[in-house]
Amino acid sequence: MRLIQTDEQKELASSVRRFLADTAPMARVRAVAESDEAYDRAVWDRMTGELGLAGLAIPEEYGGAGYGHAEVAVVLEELGAALTPSPYLGSVVVAANLLLQLGDEEAAKEFLPGIAAGRTVAALVVPGVGEPLPTASANHELTGSVARVLNGCDAGLLLVPALLDGEVMVYAVARDASGLARTRMTTLDLTRPLDHVSFSATPARPLARSEHALDRTLDLVSVLLAAEQLGGLRRCLDTIVAYAKVRVQFGRFVGSFQGVKHKLADMHCTLEQAEAIVRYATWTADEAPDELPVAAALAQSYLGPAYYQVAKDHLLLHGGIGFTWEHDAHLYYKRAKSAELLLGPNRRHRAALATRLGLVPQNT
Repeated sequence: MRLIQTDEQKELASSVRRFLADTAPMARVRAVAESDEAYDRAVWDRMTGELGLAGLAIPEEYGGAGYGHAEVAVVLEELGAALTPSPYLGSVVVAANLLLQLGDEEAAKEFLPGIAAGRTVAALVVPGVGEPLPTASANHELTGSVARVLNGCDAGLLLVPALLDGEVMVYAVARDASGLARTRMTTLDLTRPLDHVSFSATPARPLARSEHALDRTLDLVSVLLAAEQLGGLRRCLDTIVAYAKVRVQFGRFVGSFQGVKHKLADMHCTLEQAEAIVRYATWTADEAPDELPVAAALAQSYLGPAYYQVAKDHLLLHGGIGFTWEHDAHLYYKRAKSAELLLGPNRRHRAALATRLGLVPQNT
């Protein structure tokens, strides 16, 4: 097991960090978030073209670089730290992983090269916990609706798990399919668009029957979302530590106050635990697939509340200025809360962790 990044991964992180600082500073993040655009297409084209980030974990035979999920986690940490609006999570992490897990060679050869090159933005249209799946008819027409789809309005390819004769079948839907309606939702987090997608006798192409592939994909997403949350958590702590060193109140630096010092120490301990969990979870994704279900549930049950708590304390420790629209603290606070709920409430992840460890689930 390796809990420390390799030199190559550190170099990758440094390159992505410099790129985002130059092309997507916070002023640009705000401009995109407050516009009608879901992301900066020029930045996305350079991310996927010059840096080749979209194809990192896609096998070489499908146009990718053939690296592992640990490298994708490095990228997501930097994207989470910078709050960069992009379809990276929805297309590269969610949709591409589902295509790889399905075992449909024809679909993989057709769709993955476009995703790896950044030409195709894909989205997984899967409902939240307790919500019904769309249904499919015998002639492969879909009916139903799903809310909170990552980059649903921007996707040229929609992957839709639907019920067919009581079994889960994954379908591919083109962006111009008849009966397809997509609407941008108003959400808490302006930097991450979520969309409502509905189908009315929408023609679709069946790919494969595999509920197991969907479950494993969601486990991988849990791990990689945790990496993004880690990046945001780290940036919040770095920012408030820097502020505590220069802000003067009552003739003293606020970082010298006992209450502030103790809170910062607690935040640092949270970061250390979060980093260890994420490094372990990404290691299981590449090297120990049997351990992935437990690691995925652990990652989300810890990282969601941890990031939210640190983001909240980061906002509060800035004092009055932290509550203003002009300060960036509220952007991290909103991202932390939206990310915590993106894959379901935390009680679901805790219950999954207890079940996968063989414990009696708690009604929490």
